[in-house]
Amino acid sequence: MQPGPGEEETDAAELRARLRHVRWIGGGSGGGKSTTARRLAGRHGWRLYATDDVMAEHARRATPEQAPLLHEFMAMDMDERWVDRSPDVMLETFHWFHGEGFGLIVEDLLRLPREPDVVVEGFRLLPRLVKPLLAAPEQAVWLLPTPGFRQAAFQSRAVPGEGFVWRTGDPATAARNLAARDEMFTRRLQEETTRLHLHTVRVDTTMTEDDLAERVSVVFRVRPSS
Repeated sequence: MQPGPGEEETDAAELRARLRHVRWIGGGSGGGKSTTARRLAGRHGWRLYATDDVMAEHARRATPEQAPLLHEFMAMDMDERWVDRSPDVMLETFHWFHGEGFGLIVEDLLRLPREPDVVVEGFRLLPRLVKPLLAAPEQAVWLLPTPGFRQAAFQSRAVPGEGFVWRTGDPATAARNLAARDEMFTRRLQEETTRLHLHTVRVDTTMTEDDLAERVSVVFRVRPSS
């Protein structure tokens, strides 16, 4: 039997209360999410939950019924994933961008102790999925990198011959496709956060890591330094 409207609202309110100690940092790839979350976790004694770190585990836990796009992706070879498809198709079929596996993130967070506070970060934190879990809008922020910032971030990390694009038959095309897909994803995040009246920080090449941590601290309403 399906729960009635009143029961659904009670369940939602209970979930928001159980996650009141969680702060969320979402956003586009290469936008500084991980660095900012680590800085704030260290500064305030928060527990850090990085969604990238559990992607492989979540892929194993998700059934084909729960995550059909994920299982289609897993069946592809590297060129089918990153070279042969257009960035538009990559965007529309990428499982994490559709929220597959998001429930597993919530399950993990609910299993953690309520102390200390938790900061969770990753591109898998889609605004439409996070908003119903917020007791207050100040619990969440999305970092929206400009193309220039994203390019600079990836270039600083790049090591020739390393990374999954080098496991394709055409690393240059794979890298271009990935960059175009991620830029479209960031635009989609901007549209969605605007529509849902959620907090964002635009990240460009003029910002330092300290600047970004301060901006996020302001959103979270915590002291920039302690």
